[in-house]
This record gives sequence, C-alpha cells and structure tokens, in this order.
Amino acid sequence: MEEQWIVIGRLSDIPPRGARVIRRPEGDIAVFRTAADEVFALADRCPHRGGPLSQGIVHGTSVTCPLHDWRIALDTGQALAPDRGCVARYPVRVKDGMVELMCVPEACEAA
Repeated sequence: MEEQWIVIGRLSDIPPRGARVIRRPEGDIAVFRTAADEVFALADRCPHRGGPLSQGIVHGTSVTCPLHDWRIALDTGQALAPDRGCVARYPVRVKDGMVELMCVPEACEAA
C-alpha cells in the first residue's frame, strides 16, 4: 500500500517552539515546531492527567505539559525520567514549506 500524506498547513503557520492542533472526534493531534524547524506530531493529551500538550512549552525536542510539568520527548512520545508513560506519535514531514501528516487510519479521519 502506498503512503498517503495530507497537507495540514504551512510550516510558517506554526510558530517556532509552538504547536498547531488538528481537532478530531477521536482525540486531537498536536503538531509541534521546534526552534530548529523540526516538526513532530503527538496525541494532544499528556499521559499523566490528559493535559493539552499543545499548550505546553517546547524546548529542544521535548514539550512540558502545562498542568503538572511532565516532559514528553517529541521524537518518541515517551515521558522523560523520572516520569513514565507515553503518547501516540504520528508521522509528519515538511515538503516545500508545507506540513504533511501521514494518512494512518486514526489521522485520516481528521482531514
């Protein structure tokens, strides 16, 4: 099966060290942009108490949950020690200045 990608916006639509949220009934996806213009996509729900990761502070390649300061690695979705847990990751890329999300069954329903 061939990979299918969905354009979700321009890279410039996401502020450096910020996020954009893709709303969907099954749960939101947060698309993050680092200061180095790397892009990551995670479920917008902290594994601790469900806080909105998209409202957290991005530093390096992690985000800090705004509710209880849990740090989540953007590249793996894993909570950083001493915390434990993980969130779903979604394949995302930048092509010609546009951010694209891979159409996996969960993500396709968002488009």
